[in-house]
Amino acid sequence: MLGCLTRRHWPRRLRRGRGALLAVLALLALAGLGAVLRTRRGAGAARQGPQLTRRPGRLEPVLPRPPVPPDALGAQGEAVRLQLQGEELRLQEESVRLHQINIYLSDRISLHRRLPERWNPLCKEKKYDYENLPTTSVIIAFYNEAWSTLLRTVYSVLETSPDILVEEVILVDDYSDKEHLKERLANELSGLPKVRLIRASKREGLVRARLLGASVARGNVLTFLDCHCECHEGWLEPLLQRIHEEESAVVCPVIDVIDWNTFEYLGNAGEPQIGGFDWRLVFTWHVVPERDRLRMKSPIDVIRSPTMAGGLFAVSKKYFEYLGSYDTGMEVWGGENLEFSFRIWQCGGTLEIHPCSHVGHVFPKQAPYSRSKALANSVRAAEVWMDEFKELYYHRNPRARLEPYGDVTERRELRAKLRCRDFRWFLENVYPELHVPEDRPGFFGMLQNKGMKEYCFDYNPPDENQVWGHQVILYNCHGMGQNQFFEYTSQKEIRYNTRQPEACIAVEAGSDTLIMHLCGDTTPEDQKFLLQEDGSLFHEQSKKCVQAVKKPASQGFVPLLRDCADSDHQKWFFKEHMV
Repeated sequence: MLGCLTRRHWPRRLRRGRGALLAVLALLALAGLGAVLRTRRGAGAARQGPQLTRRPGRLEPVLPRPPVPPDALGAQGEAVRLQLQGEELRLQEESVRLHQINIYLSDRISLHRRLPERWNPLCKEKKYDYENLPTTSVIIAFYNEAWSTLLRTVYSVLETSPDILVEEVILVDDYSDKEHLKERLANELSGLPKVRLIRASKREGLVRARLLGASVARGNVLTFLDCHCECHEGWLEPLLQRIHEEESAVVCPVIDVIDWNTFEYLGNAGEPQIGGFDWRLVFTWHVVPERDRLRMKSPIDVIRSPTMAGGLFAVSKKYFEYLGSYDTGMEVWGGENLEFSFRIWQCGGTLEIHPCSHVGHVFPKQAPYSRSKALANSVRAAEVWMDEFKELYYHRNPRARLEPYGDVTERRELRAKLRCRDFRWFLENVYPELHVPEDRPGFFGMLQNKGMKEYCFDYNPPDENQVWGHQVILYNCHGMGQNQFFEYTSQKEIRYNTRQPEACIAVEAGSDTLIMHLCGDTTPEDQKFLLQEDGSLFHEQSKKCVQAVKKPASQGFVPLLRDCADSDHQKWFFKEHMV
């Protein structure tokens, strides 16, 4: 049998290896993490309680949602903009500084607000066999989370999820030191049905905190959520239905944006985007490719996604264990989502987004705590899963070569044991839309000027989400890749391919200015440059050469087209980046 196991084979292998995996999880919970387990249950939590009342097409939620006045702040997911002055404004700004979320406003919005419908109307027509769907443990890890965003997440799960499908909601406190998350939180949760609070005895980071929750979970499916979410009506059933149909499917909801400043719910009922990545191993969003759109029989069919954002997904507990759960060598957060995505696809599973499952997520203004370990996490993913393609990552992020990343022997052994496919298979079959750079020796790295050796091509657009449309500049060569990494291809392109979508240097119409355009399937005439043996960079369409030119009234320099001359300011060479 070629490649890794097919999906129909994995349960048989699981039965042989599951005991060891469960033992590892148990050790993580009892020894490695030293967690203190506290279980809080309220009335009606036990599954042998009163018969549930059925309603057409669905069941009663774990908790009924209390009424919220329609004119309350943000009651229907609308934007709220407080007109504050003085001390109130200072308190709001302080809350943003501490949490990167407007917690001052969040504290004034009901914990039980409803969200407007943001799904395809066809989703309402879906029917579910509730009695045969698997149960789930919803796992929410948190560290120093604000009170209102955390509690709104918990209540949202309880008030939108059918009781018969929820085994428990497990909150994992990753050694928070905020006073409101100690006795006050325990008391609040003690009155809620099916909610369990677990506290780690030291800071573990997202990966191991989630593993702690998984190790004690009793549900058939593990559903991971971030700690500042709000669930859309009907969010849970599609995830569980898909896993019931295909146990090796890992399924993500559509992640709708909740604005960090106004708490407006910006859901989108249209076609969701899928996950990808760039060659810095940064997660990216993309539209659904045409080949997958043609495969779908209905706009509410599941959509294959090369990668996941990482915070919100559901997976069979058995399959999670079979795949080796999380890489416990990863610290804090960052990179674990791509590693798990690669592993799912390369080891025989599928990663999907379900258009009928919507969960709102507050994306903070910026990360509220350090991502200092994210680079090491990404290196671990590259070293285990990317084979020779890891060099493309290292070229664009040379610091990564020097990053200590720990021992990955066990993860490589896991890959061999599961007989997983190689990364080339992943690129060709799962993510063929991703351009694979050539990176020919001598034609990638810093594009440096011969006449001014300290200056290199540089591109740093003000909006990371729109890579094209801005002018290329010259800046002091820093040797760290990133915004100074360029590749000269055999198609005569100068590609800026550290981000997605990739951009190519072009000449702005009617001028001598070099700007970025989106790269095409074929190279347009305004993007064709000939790097000649003497180092001159000849633009074929204009018959001019690229020259380093000082900008007027400033000390800066830019590359511009000029009549070709024998000048070192028109000579360029590539130099690999140095740390």
